[in-house]
Amino acid sequence: MIGMKKYTVFVHVVSNLVIIALLFGLYLACAPRSNAVSASAPIYKGNADEKRVALMINVYEGTEYVEGMMDVLDRFGETATFFVGGVWAEKNVELVKRIRLSFDIGNHGYLHKDHAALSYAQNKAEIELCDKLVYAATGKKMNLFAPPSGSMGEEMKKVCSDLGYKIIMWSKDTIDWRDKDEDKVYLRATTDVKSGDFILMHPTAHTLRALPEILRTLRQNGFVTATVSELVGVRLV
Repeated sequence: MIGMKKYTVFVHVVSNLVIIALLFGLYLACAPRSNAVSASAPIYKGNADEKRVALMINVYEGTEYVEGMMDVLDRFGETATFFVGGVWAEKNVELVKRIRLSFDIGNHGYLHKDHAALSYAQNKAEIELCDKLVYAATGKKMNLFAPPSGSMGEEMKKVCSDLGYKIIMWSKDTIDWRDKDEDKVYLRATTDVKSGDFILMHPTAHTLRALPEILRTLRQNGFVTATVSELVGVRLV
């Protein structure tokens, strides 16, 4: 009799555990995903299967050097990805058209704000406004977002995920916005380069002066330039 009672208790316990497990599984399947789960993960480097690197040129100012950098890239038969700020794109429509015609173009927000400090709605407004301005100029949608100053927050990641944007960071930084020295820019862009690197720079006088030698050295070391889109496997639509 005691054995039967123990068996009955055991059956009840096992049954309850099975029911709890089923309910928990159902909860996990139905529960809304958090921002951290659904958000885009930032990308710091691209495909490293080949000896290719991407030059990232972030543009909010330095308009007088943008065309010169494009000319140097054209002369060397190389490429780059220009991440443009919306407020800059709005004032430089013809340059935006030329960038899109010959190079890769990405979204850099509208007003160079701290995206980690912005709400979901504010992040969405910054990214969408830049997107619409570039689309109006080129007829092409963008799908790469480089957050100003590399500032990232969960709301920003969620917006990028919802809008179909990949978040692009960098693996090498020339710090040309701070150090106005072409030799430093050159060394930071060419030292210990690895396949898939994203090399960050800006349109400045000293970066423009350093760019030809940067391209020569990369080529001498067996590297060719590719767009960020190519290295992360996406294309403009």
